[in-house]
Amino acid sequence: MNSTNSRDAQWRQQLRDAMSAKERTAIPRAKMPELDPAYRITCNDEVNQGLDEAQAVTEATRCLDCPDPQCITGCPVGINIPGFIKNIQRRNFREAALVLKETSALPAVCGRVCPQERQCESRCIYLKMKKPAVAIGYLERFAADTQRLSGSDALPPRLPANGMRVAVVGSGPAGLSFAGDMIKLGYDVTVYEALHQIGGVLKYGIPEFRLPNAVVDVEIDALARMGVRFVKNCIIGKTLSYNDLLDLGYNGIFIASGAGLPRFMGIPGENLINILSSNEYLTRINLMGAGRSDSATPAPKGATVAIIGGGNTAMDSVRTARRMGASRAIIVYRRSEEEMPARLEEIKHAKEEGIEFLTLHNPVEYIGDDKGHVRTMRLQRMQLGEPDASGRRSPVPVPGDIVDIDVDVVVVSVGVSPNPLIPEAFDGLDVTRRGTLVVDDTLLTTLPATYAGGDIVRGGATVILAMGDGRAAATSMHTTLTKK
Repeated sequence: MNSTNSRDAQWRQQLRDAMSAKERTAIPRAKMPELDPAYRITCNDEVNQGLDEAQAVTEATRCLDCPDPQCITGCPVGINIPGFIKNIQRRNFREAALVLKETSALPAVCGRVCPQERQCESRCIYLKMKKPAVAIGYLERFAADTQRLSGSDALPPRLPANGMRVAVVGSGPAGLSFAGDMIKLGYDVTVYEALHQIGGVLKYGIPEFRLPNAVVDVEIDALARMGVRFVKNCIIGKTLSYNDLLDLGYNGIFIASGAGLPRFMGIPGENLINILSSNEYLTRINLMGAGRSDSATPAPKGATVAIIGGGNTAMDSVRTARRMGASRAIIVYRRSEEEMPARLEEIKHAKEEGIEFLTLHNPVEYIGDDKGHVRTMRLQRMQLGEPDASGRRSPVPVPGDIVDIDVDVVVVSVGVSPNPLIPEAFDGLDVTRRGTLVVDDTLLTTLPATYAGGDIVRGGATVILAMGDGRAAATSMHTTLTKK
C-alpha cells in the first residue's frame, strides 16, 4: 500500500479527528439516482445514474476508517477500500482512482456490477450497528467515473520491461485483470480474443442499461495505453494452437476463456423455434445489435417472453426482453424469491419495470404449433424441501399441480459450462467432470507455465471473482517466472 494513503497518514488522521463516530453514523446512506422505470424500458440508457459530488463526499464521510477494515477481506481483489474512500472525502478524486487501480484493472465496471452486498459491504462494521453499510460500490463507481470524465490520466506505474512475454486466452474480466497486473510488473502481454470486440462477458453478456460499453472501452483503453496488446477474431484452438503459442516464445500462458457453453434442461419440446439460451439471446442483442431496427442480426421478439432461471443473467435477459417490446416478461424460477442468486438490486429493478415473478414453478415441457414455434410452456408447481449441498432448500414437485402458459419466446438461463474447445486444443490439460479446468492452489493447470482462472475454472461465477483469479494467477506466474 502506498504510504501516502495508509491509515496513519497525517491527512487521514485529521479526517478522523474532524468528526466523531456518533456524528458519522448518524448520516443516512446515499440513495442511487435512477431513471424512471416507465422511461427506461423504452431504451438502453443506464438505469443507475451515479452519485453527484456532494452525495459521494457525504457518503465517504460515513466511513469510520476502521483500524482493522474487514471490508478489504470481503473484496476478491483486495482493494484498499478505506484508502480510496477517504480520498473521496477530501475531494482528491484522482488519487481515489489511483488507489483503486493499484489492485483493480476495472474499477468503473466493478462499481456497477459487483455484488457488493455479498462481499465488501457485507463485512462493513455498520451492519453490526444495524445500520446500512457504507455504499462502497457507489463510491467506487464515482471515483472511476469522475477520473474518466475529467480527462486526466490515472494510469498506475509500470516496472521496466523484464524481457518476458505472456499470452492471455480471453479478454473477459479474468483475462483483463491478469493482463493489468502483468503489464505493471514489466511483462510483454498479448491478449487473444475469439470475438470481434474486446471485453468478453462484459460486452456480450451484460446489457448496456447496467454496464455501458463506453465504460468498458475506457478501462480496456487504459490497459492498451499501458502496453497490453489485444488480438481480436483469434480463436485459440482454431486460429492458433497451443503449440503455435509456444512457438511464438511466450514464457507463460493464462487461460481465461470463460464459460460460454449454455446448459439446457433436456425436456420435451426444448428444440422448438424461439427457445434459445440466455447466452445466444444476450450476445445477439448486446454484441450484434439485434435490438436495433437497422440490424441484420435477428433476435426473436414476442408479446409474452419467459426466462427460465433466477440469476443475474436471467434478470439481464428478462429486462432486455421488456426493452425489446415484450408486454409480458416473466421470470420462471423453481425456488422461492428468497433463494434467488440474483442481486437484490437487479430483482428490485426488474419488479419496477413490470417483470412478473413466477417462483416455485419449473418447466417440464414446451408445446409448439404446426410450424414448430413454441406456443405453450407447461409448468410443474414446486415446493421447498430439505437443503441441498449449497445450503439452499431443494425444490420438489407438488404432485399433479401442472399449469400451462402461452408464450412466444423462451430464454433458458439455467447455467453455463466451459467451451470444450480449450481442453481439446491444449493437449495435457486435465478437466473435471463438469468440464472445468483442474488447477492447483496457485491456479497452475496440468501443463507447465499454463495457468487458468475465472469461469473456465469456477463454472459460472461473478465478474469480481474472475478478476480475483486473474490477480492470483498473475502473482503465481510472476513468482514462478522470476524464480526461473
